[in-house]
Amino acid sequence: MGVRGKVELPVDNQTAISSIAIEERRTAEGLDRHVPIILRDGVPYDADLDRFFLDLPLNGVRSPHSLRAYGYDIAVWVRFLHAACGKTIWAATRADVDAFHRSRRREDAGARISAASWNRSVAALEKLYRWAELEGLIKSGPFTHRDVWRRGYGARRARIAARNDSYERAAKRSDVRFVSLEDYRVFRDVGLRGLDIDGTERPGSRDRNGARNALFAELLVTTGLRLSEASFLLAHELANLGRHVACGRQTRFELPSALTKGERSRSILLPHRVLQQISAYIVAERAHAVAKCRDREGWRAIEQPIFIHRPVPHATGLRLLDGRVIPVEALTPDERGRLVICDDESAPREPAVLWVTEVGLPVQPNSWEAAFARASRRCANAGVLLRINPHQLRHTFAVHMLAMLIQHRLRDAAGEAQTANMEGYRRLLGDPLQQVQRLLGHASLTTTYIYLDHIAGRADTVDAAVEELLALVPKAGQ
Repeated sequence: MGVRGKVELPVDNQTAISSIAIEERRTAEGLDRHVPIILRDGVPYDADLDRFFLDLPLNGVRSPHSLRAYGYDIAVWVRFLHAACGKTIWAATRADVDAFHRSRRREDAGARISAASWNRSVAALEKLYRWAELEGLIKSGPFTHRDVWRRGYGARRARIAARNDSYERAAKRSDVRFVSLEDYRVFRDVGLRGLDIDGTERPGSRDRNGARNALFAELLVTTGLRLSEASFLLAHELANLGRHVACGRQTRFELPSALTKGERSRSILLPHRVLQQISAYIVAERAHAVAKCRDREGWRAIEQPIFIHRPVPHATGLRLLDGRVIPVEALTPDERGRLVICDDESAPREPAVLWVTEVGLPVQPNSWEAAFARASRRCANAGVLLRINPHQLRHTFAVHMLAMLIQHRLRDAAGEAQTANMEGYRRLLGDPLQQVQRLLGHASLTTTYIYLDHIAGRADTVDAAVEELLALVPKAGQ
């Protein structure tokens, strides 16, 4: 069971009677390595709760990020019940949920969580108690529900769901934070690369990994990739694209399903300019780093490495040292980070991932977040108040891409016969939304609609579209 990252969980300034902690990872094979475990005084808190965690991948919760979130939300609940009333999770009642809500949502501002965070924890706990009911551990969970009705065909009402009453109705679905392209440029050059505001060198301020970090940011803002997706791309995947740049400005790249959220494979468009910069990074900075890794046997620092032969260009599988072939599309982000390429004599040489540290080891997602935090501080020191994290660049891509697609659609619509039917509106807004949905990998178009709200609320993202439309509309008397 030995696992890294035991974390104590204080709850609302209450003193726990015993130590309840969470370990984010456990000694196991495959996805089970990322299944959390809750400990009490150093031993598993509850065998049935541990079974629930191990069943999560079978119940639709597969990404390491989601598993970790479930672990922390449930661990806070376990700690609260133990400290506040000495109960186990299987003895909780609706009164305990109400007390938990007061503790989490009505305390002073410093201890109070957001409505969205509260709803996320309710979703995790509801999944736990529904599982416990199916397993016969409890007769009913601590939540109450009400039916939600919608008017159907023939004026009939149809029940569509039983909604948990503990959800807060006013919680925002999503907090989309994006930046203007000019602010992004300043953040990239001043924050990540360490240049002065005017783009000149600042003595002693250059980040030794600045070029790599700026290139990673370029990849995020021009493709809309999630942090985990961009972090665990393989070097040979993009090196092959860089060598065969076709006509046009972009190259299509198929993201494997296991690398994406919800295992929904999708196509992204990689700008040739970014591909060329990545190719230069591979042959220079990355090559220097992996040489250090080889000389120092740095691969030994990789936990549970997966040894493979050097990938063959355009191959759909990777060959293990024992001769077996594993499909690239089946590799999870964690498994990609553990791939180690061996030479013809089966000696380990280098990690297979694209992004590596100065000593040739894979760059983990939390390292990118730390790099962006340092860049934000560097901007502040230069007099520019910009706080940007990797996920904001995904939002930035989405908002600006949607705005540009709508601009193009407006131009097209101005040259067509104007109609007042719904088909015209669908073509005007539906097509751009669906294109952005595909690029981002959203399961539902409803998720993509949040970016439309932000375009409507930001004049600078629609000014150009309005000007183009006015220029195409014939003037009075013409």
